Amino acid sequence: MKNSKNSLRIGIAVAIIVGTIGWLAFSGYGSSKSYYVTIAELGGMGDKAFKSNLRVEGFVQPGSIEQDGPHVTFMLNEFESHSPKAASGRLLKVVYKGSEPPPDTFKDDAQALAMGTYGRDGVFHANELQAKCASKYAPNQSGPAQTNPRAAAQPVTQPGAAATAN
Repeated sequence: MKNSKNSLRIGIAVAIIVGTIGWLAFSGYGSSKSYYVTIAELGGMGDKAFKSNLRVEGFVQPGSIEQDGPHVTFMLNEFESHSPKAASGRLLKVVYKGSEPPPDTFKDDAQALAMGTYGRDGVFHANELQAKCASKYAPNQSGPAQTNPRAAAQPVTQPGAAATAN
């Protein structure tokens, strides 16, 4: 009789522990998910945009960076400023309040990825910020004539990759 009472107590304790671990794993998984969206997709998400952790990518609008210590407010445009589509691009105001200052590559026209939440006020509240300067690696726009015939056959390098000379 005494042996079965101890077995029942141990069984209940194990069930509570396993149940608690399962609940913590499930709730932790749901809260750490984040969706990658463009500025255009953000507008079409509806109420889901306000309830989710998001990653939004765009280009820093020239002249929009306002820095106050590690906190930064800026505008993201879905197109680079020297693109013909830039004037019609959607803009998104981003307020970054992270624990670290923005990266050195965070400048006008830099491609930026902001991670955080979208507020009902129409402002994206970021707690993480990544940036890379894609304009450094853009091909030279000097004119239609090329002096090096091998240059026309080279593939365009991806942003963030160093161009190599032949």
